[in-house]
Amino acid sequence: MPRPPTPDPFAPLAAPSDAPLYRQLYDRLRAALAAGTLVAGERVPSARALARELGVARGTVDLAYELLASEGYLLARGPAGTVVHPALHSLAATPPPDAAPVPAPAPPAPDVLSRPAELLPFQMGVPALDAFPRKIWARLGARTLRGMQPADLDYPPPCGLPALRSAIASYLRLARGIDCGAHQVFVTTGFRGSLQLAALALTQPGDRAWIEDPGYPPTRQLLSACGLSLTPVPVDAEGLDVERGMALAPDARLVAVTPAHQSPLSMSLSLPRRQALLDWAAARGAWVVEDDYDGEYRYASRPLPALASLDRQGRVLYAGTFSKVLFPGIRLAYLVVPPTQVAACERVTRTFFAAATPAMTQAIVADFMAEGHFTRHIQRMRRLYAERRSATRAALERGLRGALQTEPQPGGMHLVLRLPGVRTDQPLAEKLLAQGLAVQPLSRWFASGRTESAILLSFTNCTDPAQAERLGALIREAL
Repeated sequence: MPRPPTPDPFAPLAAPSDAPLYRQLYDRLRAALAAGTLVAGERVPSARALARELGVARGTVDLAYELLASEGYLLARGPAGTVVHPALHSLAATPPPDAAPVPAPAPPAPDVLSRPAELLPFQMGVPALDAFPRKIWARLGARTLRGMQPADLDYPPPCGLPALRSAIASYLRLARGIDCGAHQVFVTTGFRGSLQLAALALTQPGDRAWIEDPGYPPTRQLLSACGLSLTPVPVDAEGLDVERGMALAPDARLVAVTPAHQSPLSMSLSLPRRQALLDWAAARGAWVVEDDYDGEYRYASRPLPALASLDRQGRVLYAGTFSKVLFPGIRLAYLVVPPTQVAACERVTRTFFAAATPAMTQAIVADFMAEGHFTRHIQRMRRLYAERRSATRAALERGLRGALQTEPQPGGMHLVLRLPGVRTDQPLAEKLLAQGLAVQPLSRWFASGRTESAILLSFTNCTDPAQAERLGALIREAL
């Protein structure tokens, strides 16, 4: 391949306003060395001759030469003149003549849950940020900072701050019916961290795992990255079809399930299927990871007890998160493991995770829970979400004018709007995103060949019903 032409290093220099003259000359000579125009051992013009040729002061050339010599590019030989250093090789990296061209990297696969650069209306997975008690949080944070000791500046305990682990265990016993001790609680940096901890501690590459279909995309992405062989199990009106899972992969080692509100369709796993899943796991020695991402938010009745509260054989690992209850930026979650697996999870945590969320953040959350703010916040959010859910749904259907109906759901933090056709939700979601409305197409949540078209939209931050009505009108026009 021909080398691109290199400017003459000894051509006239530009006006001093562009760059200092000595720097211009230095850059030209450096470029010539890199391009191979000047080779090792070659003599360069004397400073006096080059200054006369370029019409500059001799000191300008001397300064450029001295800088190049100090960096090892030139070698002054007294009366013999100045030469390119004999030991200097070309700075240009020339590939072997028969080297194959490096192919351009393939574009990354689109992220199913890719987030816009800023928070947009109807964006999934974000609690009501306008209703978060910032003043209480700031007061607790200031108190924590004032009380910090030198030991608090060290790395946090790998499994989590003891005060926070104890507060989480106390809350779960009362609110979710889970009989657990603080030593069973492992603080992580998010649900993905909890799921990775469970997979590393309890499975081996090549083990089979059930995932819900449709289901939370990061679950299948992470389990697949851990080397597990995934079996998508369909869901219906009663949640995960356990009998179908047993028929498809009876030897599965792990099951990832969202029993309170199935992600993303929001139905609850029925009691018969909960019992069937627990019985199968006990008989097969399998593990069930319960993702209880928004179990507190149920509007048709009181929140359902956690699946882990029914577990009598120690087969369920309960994964909770503060991102959906407090705010996503906190990056704080937890995993409750059976007593028999505490030691294994401790080994994995110390080996692979080293330290969890900063101790200061954990300390603030521990105080937030111990003083009752956490429970009161959940109660307020439950009432607020019920109101926003009703208002958003009504406004959306006004904009739709009967063209479509949203599905009634007992709880959760989003609505499901069914669409006609196959995969019609994807172009619609892209069109709405271009107009500043962030919705999710349901068809991208399927792991198997089957698919359904629907739009998933969060109501938690919808404070303006007119916005929901506009969304409905845009969908109606698109259809």
